[in-house]
Amino acid sequence: MGFPIEKMHYTFADLLEMTDVEHCEVIHGELLALAAPMRIHQDVSRELFVQIANYLDGKKCKVYSAPFAVRLFEQHDEKPEDVDTVVEPDIVVVCDPDKLDQYGCKGAPDFIIEILSQSTQKRDMLVKLRLYQSAGVKEYWIVSPSAESIQVYLLHEGKLVIHEVYEKQDTAHVSVLDDCSIDLRKVFRAQSG
Repeated sequence: MGFPIEKMHYTFADLLEMTDVEHCEVIHGELLALAAPMRIHQDVSRELFVQIANYLDGKKCKVYSAPFAVRLFEQHDEKPEDVDTVVEPDIVVVCDPDKLDQYGCKGAPDFIIEILSQSTQKRDMLVKLRLYQSAGVKEYWIVSPSAESIQVYLLHEGKLVIHEVYEKQDTAHVSVLDDCSIDLRKVFRAQSG
């Protein structure tokens, strides 16, 4: 089944049927196609993933990179046709194994990273920030390859609030993972290559 344009309200069930469509999200029933990321996006994502994966080696929490379906608001008794919000963050960390299933994550991950691009900047900084806040994501990083910076948001009294802004020369600390530090010189060095 290709990209169905005739529907007005999409669900996770529709995504599961789209075998020849590569990268889509559904936000409150609206189907959004995601453009293929630029090389710098992939370089930054890979380095972040590697550093987090190395830290998590042998630990309970698991890290995943896109494409990885996150059904932020799915309840245990819901069927795929009941779920109308499915996102594919660039990187997610899930510490509760009960949230993982064959499709990805049901419920809020502990930590989400989105890497900005021209096509996703507004969605990542506004729409997804609100979604992740509503779902109860504990930590959200917005990474800007062009500015070589990371905005860190932490959940405080039900709101994701800005906690820190890191730049290329900094070591970023992941609040939800004890003693996990990310060397941003390595993350952003791909800019010069």
